[in-house]
Amino acid sequence: MTDYRAMFDLTGRTALVLGAASGIGGASAEALGALGATVICADRDEPGAAATAARIGNGARATRCDAASATDIEALADFIGDARLDIAVTTPGLNIRKQILDYTEEDFARVVDLNLKGTFLFFRAFGRRMVAQGGGSIIACSSIRATTIEPGLGVYGMTKAGISTLVKGFASEVGHANVRVNAIAPSVIETALTAPIKERREIYDKYAAHTVLNRWGASSEVASAVAFLASDAASYISGTTLLIDGGWTAIDGPPTGLTQTRPN
Repeated sequence: MTDYRAMFDLTGRTALVLGAASGIGGASAEALGALGATVICADRDEPGAAATAARIGNGARATRCDAASATDIEALADFIGDARLDIAVTTPGLNIRKQILDYTEEDFARVVDLNLKGTFLFFRAFGRRMVAQGGGSIIACSSIRATTIEPGLGVYGMTKAGISTLVKGFASEVGHANVRVNAIAPSVIETALTAPIKERREIYDKYAAHTVLNRWGASSEVASAVAFLASDAASYISGTTLLIDGGWTAIDGPPTGLTQTRPN
């Protein structure tokens, strides 16, 4: 009989989380640590990454890394050293909410450099290591905005769609080495970055109503999906983007809450 509990156990594995200082990245680092992994917490906010590592304990370490910097990504690889790396998660992202006609080239470059180029740099650096060692799980962060858009999110959505496509391409290239590559695609998640929206109750409630559950998600609900994709429970999953959206993309507009009755 298959030991299904053991399939989720990450004891003895090493995980890297870039973006671990807060939000989805911080929660993902904590989830991986809770399931037994030794976690390396990286972020441009090094004190925040160190605080996450302290909460995790169990040998967790922290270091600084700017996800948009090729130099920093290579330095992060050097920080890990020659040890085996079983799990690599990258979550940083940037949205400059402007309509395309108002975007500057600088705005465009900033969003593309962090979201899309940063993911490419991460894949290249840690994919090489995992191919050489003969296995591993890489997880990136896409978004429902890869498929559903509203005004002002076109450039951001483009990068997130690009991440989902990059995941497919990379998965096709490294699967021969037993390296799995996937992405998560959250919808509205309560984090420190989205906290200001909560103060604007009308907007907060409007977004909640786009989900079939009529609520925002918690970072822990995304982190649990990251942990699943990192584990042997997802050993036959690669090249996919997992929606964690409360049903946002399942419906065309907010649910009405109306019910239909059949005539007798």
